[in-house]
Amino acid sequence: MPAHLQWVVVKKQTYTTEPDNLKTVGVEPAADGEGVVVMKRRSGQRKPAASYVPTSISKNARATLSSIGHMIHKYRPDLLMAAIRRASAILHSQKPVMGKRKGTRPTKSS
Repeated sequence: MPAHLQWVVVKKQTYTTEPDNLKTVGVEPAADGEGVVVMKRRSGQRKPAASYVPTSISKNARATLSSIGHMIHKYRPDLLMAAIRRASAILHSQKPVMGKRKGTRPTKSS
């Protein structure tokens, strides 16, 4: 495969193996299926097992997205929209699916 074609295929990919890679901010669905869990790194942490701080948010959608915005704005403002989009998609996927209503027919007039 030509090098140019390889570059076109992989140029927007990340090569890190760290978990939740939006580049050190992770947004995942909560284990109970309601809300999201935001993972971010502590500063100056020397223990890899404790380097991520999970924060679970199980409010309504607007409050959840606002909380994520406040948490990430000072930490990594460049990742703010990516995290909000991911959280929005997760919250949308957690909504129950509503069945279609059948319309009522008009009564027959004789």
